[in-house]
Amino acid sequence: MVRQDDDRRERRGFENCAFGGVLLFFLFLIFFMVFLEPALGFFSYAADSASSEKELRGVWFSYLDWNEMPKSEAEFKERADRVMTEIQAEGMNAIFCHVHSHSDSYGQKLQSFPASRFMVTKEKSPSFDPLAYMIESAHRHGLRFHAWVNPYRVSGYLVKWADIPESSIVKKWAADPAKKRNVLLHGGEYYLNPSSEEVRNYLTGAIRELCANYDIDGVQFDDYFYPALDDSDPEKSFDKADYESSGSTLSLSDWRRDNVSKLVLAVHRTVHEVKKDAVFGVSPVPLLSSLRSEKAYFVDIDRWMSSADYVDYIMPQIYHGFEAKTGKGTPAKHAYAECLASWVKLKREKKSPVKLMVGLALYKAGTKSWDGNSTPEWLRFQDILAREVRAARESGEVQGFGIFDYQNFDDAAAQPELQNLRKVFSE
Repeated sequence: MVRQDDDRRERRGFENCAFGGVLLFFLFLIFFMVFLEPALGFFSYAADSASSEKELRGVWFSYLDWNEMPKSEAEFKERADRVMTEIQAEGMNAIFCHVHSHSDSYGQKLQSFPASRFMVTKEKSPSFDPLAYMIESAHRHGLRFHAWVNPYRVSGYLVKWADIPESSIVKKWAADPAKKRNVLLHGGEYYLNPSSEEVRNYLTGAIRELCANYDIDGVQFDDYFYPALDDSDPEKSFDKADYESSGSTLSLSDWRRDNVSKLVLAVHRTVHEVKKDAVFGVSPVPLLSSLRSEKAYFVDIDRWMSSADYVDYIMPQIYHGFEAKTGKGTPAKHAYAECLASWVKLKREKKSPVKLMVGLALYKAGTKSWDGNSTPEWLRFQDILAREVRAARESGEVQGFGIFDYQNFDDAAAQPELQNLRKVFSE
């Protein structure tokens, strides 16, 4: 009431003096230009800075999602806008989008690897750049765009050796007797050799090309590092021959960890050199014991978490419920609360500068996904992901989440879980 009365008195006072009104207007204009505009600019900058520090909430958009996009440019753009609208509507603020999934590419300006067979626009609209539009649309919808990369994978599900173009650097290396060790066949699938310096340099160059040509906000590596190995079997020892010829004084396992760390270090440095404000993160498997294994992955997680030089964030894929059990019916180490606690402990022990985030499994919501229980937890509850977000927040150490993945947004069984997740994201 006081404010309304003051306003009425001010209006009556100036109704009888037009000159006074004009004079007051110009005085206010001068005051605004000299004092208020810079101040408002400061507050706007402060608000933007605060916004950039808010909880990251992203969804993975995989090569399978790319494969579902329309072929024509107009329909592609319409669908891309709908994708971003849906992500935004679910309370998320980022997309982790495949850019290199099988030593291939999803953008017209990426020449290090050939166009992906999953990029449906590559033949229909060769002059249209789908990746550029995805990024533009994401930003227009207030979403950050992290380029998702599988660094070593060449073949795999839906991609066979015969599908890879002869023009690919992968095929050229394989055909060159001096460079054929850059590409290794293991367990029926092909991988780029992590121990090859030429491969590491080439991959780093591909990331430089990506950052230089596209307005991305980050780069993210997935969990495809070393496959499961058996060094007692020549058919499953992968790069053991390269170790034996390297003259390294490290143990074989430490040598392999060092190979991965060299690439990660170089990529982190490159991302920040080319795009100052971009971030580099890795989304590994959930168990620390798996990352420290002597048989697979060879991720030196303790080194990475102790330094600001390797990754800006780590996002373990804790794709399990609270009640996960082993085949013997005992609580599993990968059960959500215990697994999360191990990462929180690691971050605190290392006084780590690396941001901790958590990957969550939307794809299991409402399904019979086996978890060691007679009736899967995913069938008995509809708020697992929401409770997982709250538990992570309560730790005081988690600064973001990744949801796997976009294609499950439409699953009927996942809708109750997704609705509860949307609510907790709005809190």
